[in-house]
This record gives sequence, C-alpha cells and structure tokens, in this order.
Amino acid sequence: MTAAEDKRAIKAVIEARAEALRSKDVKALARTGSRDIVVYSLAPPLVSTGGLDGVRAWFATWDGPMGYETRDLEVTAGDKAAFAHCLAHMTGRRTDGGETDLWFRLTLGLEKRGGAWKITHEHHSTPFEMDGGFRAAVDLKP
Repeated sequence: MTAAEDKRAIKAVIEARAEALRSKDVKALARTGSRDIVVYSLAPPLVSTGGLDGVRAWFATWDGPMGYETRDLEVTAGDKAAFAHCLAHMTGRRTDGGETDLWFRLTLGLEKRGGAWKITHEHHSTPFEMDGGFRAAVDLKP
C-alpha cells in the first residue's frame, strides 16, 4: 500500500468511527478499534481499556441520534503505525433533557494489524481555564 492509500484507509476508519458514534452502533464502533485499545476519554475513569460496556451505557444517555463531526483532520502514517488529530464536535439531546454542543480535541493512534488499520489509542481533551478555577473551557468554538 502506498502512503497515500494508507492515509485514505486511515481516514475511512476515522469516518467509520464517526458514523458508528452518530448512529450509536457499538458493533460498528468495535470494528474500528483494536481489542486492546487504550482510551483517555472526557468522562471518568482516567483510562479505560478494551471493553465497550461504558460506551453502551453512554449511548443510552442520548435521546435519539448523536451529532458528531470532525474538523481539520491531519494524518501521519508509517508502514505499521499512524496517528491522527482533529477537532471533534458532539451535539444532541440527552435523556435528562439537557443539550450537548461541545468541541474538543481528538488524537488517535493506529496500528496496521493483519493488513487493516485499527485504532489502538484514543485521547479526548478539553482545555481548562488557567485562572486558578480549573474549569473546563467547554464553550470554545473553532
């Protein structure tokens, strides 16, 4: 596979992940990641590995579909490892009646396993206010 083909394949995995999130499809989401994926998500705990039980529970907190898009995606790929970063935008109505409209930073690590790219590391982050209050800056827009 050429470098350009690898980048296209990686972008396809990332778009498949986004579509799985939008449709709240746990099985489709699992196909984009490795079984030993390490995730640093916005929600506790500090780190999770492998299982999707937390994702199932999280999907259940959304009332209807979730809006999810990526922006400014950059991919760097080698023969067997790659990383990607972008801004992600999550929107939608929650089952508690609240509305979500959040931009955050997303970094993904991928490995080529059995000829296919799989997400092995996922890291979400939001900046926080450096004024001593340490509040998450969830009102930022690109």
